[in-house]
Amino acid sequence: MKIAAIIPARFASTRLEGKPLADICGKSMVQRVYERALAANLSEVVVATDDERILKAVKAFGGKAVMTSPQNASGTDRVAEAASLIQADIIVNLQGDEPLIDPSLIEAAVRPMRDIPGLAMCTLKTPIIHEEEYLDPNAVKVVTDKDGFALYFSRSPIPFSRKGFAGLPVPSYKHIGLYVFRRDFLFEFTKIKPTPLELSESLEQLRAIENGHKIKVVEVQYNPVSVDTPEDLEKVRAIVKGGCL
Repeated sequence: MKIAAIIPARFASTRLEGKPLADICGKSMVQRVYERALAANLSEVVVATDDERILKAVKAFGGKAVMTSPQNASGTDRVAEAASLIQADIIVNLQGDEPLIDPSLIEAAVRPMRDIPGLAMCTLKTPIIHEEEYLDPNAVKVVTDKDGFALYFSRSPIPFSRKGFAGLPVPSYKHIGLYVFRRDFLFEFTKIKPTPLELSESLEQLRAIENGHKIKVVEVQYNPVSVDTPEDLEKVRAIVKGGCL
């Protein structure tokens, strides 16, 4: 079984233009994400971009990159286009704005795809510790069934408790936006029209649930550090500098 990680990387960004090429202690962000992916047990790592500057930067550090259409509506569409250019059974959609991601998380998300025949899609969750995050619409929450398959993803605080966060009878979980697709399902997914719940929540993964597809959600202990703003970038630089990563 061949497993490939594809990192979608756009130069344009409303809050931090050129983010993939942002320097983090001597290496670009896209290089750090790429190297983290290489440390996981994968067959191939590819950057999917629509910008020549990113393409050249990846090739300069010895990485593999492919050009994709600037008309792609989402990162998943970009990943699907890149996937059509390579041979892989399983595709990891690895976000390009998490330069500190632990390679073991990638392996944890891939494992169910190896173990469960026909599983179309897998992702990750981590327990929410603080009420502020539980209430934050930017922190996507997920609830699952007893077998660990997603029932729903929401920006609202779920599960809800009349007693508040401290009174929740079960933990609340934050979704980690790392997706693993079986190749055929990735292509099928990108051909399905956006669905009402997806549009309401602005959460692409709800498209799969609304169309009856199961998403396995693996619990991990991890606090994601994404780079969306200049302040986030400085935070990551400080972590890397302090930890010699």
